[in-house]
Amino acid sequence: MYRTRVTVEYSGKGDPARSLALLWRTSERASRKGKPELNVDRIVRAAIEVADAEGLQALSMRRVAERLGVGTMSLYTYVPGKPELFDVMLDTVYGETARPEHAPGDWRGALDRIARENWALYLRHPWLLQVAVSRPPLGPNVTAKYDYELRAVDGIGLTDLEMDSVITLITGFVHGAARGAVEAAQAESATGLTDEQWWAAHAPFLSRIADAGRYPVASRVGQSAGEAFNAAYSPEHAFEFGLERVLDGIETLINRRAPTTRSSRPSA
Repeated sequence: MYRTRVTVEYSGKGDPARSLALLWRTSERASRKGKPELNVDRIVRAAIEVADAEGLQALSMRRVAERLGVGTMSLYTYVPGKPELFDVMLDTVYGETARPEHAPGDWRGALDRIARENWALYLRHPWLLQVAVSRPPLGPNVTAKYDYELRAVDGIGLTDLEMDSVITLITGFVHGAARGAVEAAQAESATGLTDEQWWAAHAPFLSRIADAGRYPVASRVGQSAGEAFNAAYSPEHAFEFGLERVLDGIETLINRRAPTTRSSRPSA
């Protein structure tokens, strides 16, 4: 995995008309004779590959052109600029999440699947964690993803605003959990130490300086966590534990809104 400095990109910075035309492919030019066959999809895929391998800080029109083996200016025949390209990259990767026609029959199972699909998406494309999407690209994949996720909680007694908030809560939780997982993975490549090696190096010193009498709860709990995870932190455990608690909270809301609605959990 690449090493990266902190880089934040913002979606929606491009020209609205050009971005929307590119997202919905309403005016794509054909390849010119005698030139390598290019199209928007091929350019976008190359840009995603650069971001996956090298991080957002490496992404530029020139770098994408190098990956494709073409001149930089040839890209502008198909893509107005980097901001518009970036919006289409986002929309493209959001199209990777599975949206089965026959989703789990209960809202809890459906939200669990949605959370895991988003978790896997962030791990495949960690650069997504460096993107501020308060102004999302309004492309076909983003729209379809949002519609699919909302259907998981449609018709169960929530208002439209609550439905939107539930999906925001789930995806926001996954975003934070995935950030912890990606940072943990990058720590190993940046330091040259696995979690086990880091823990083994620190444990002997901690046993000498830790004052269990002064910090009794921290000492007890920290020791339990360290023995369980063989590290200071487990991203996978944090995700699993947190997801269950988030779903529990949503269940409380649903039961409060519709007292007669039976719990989605099977009876014992």
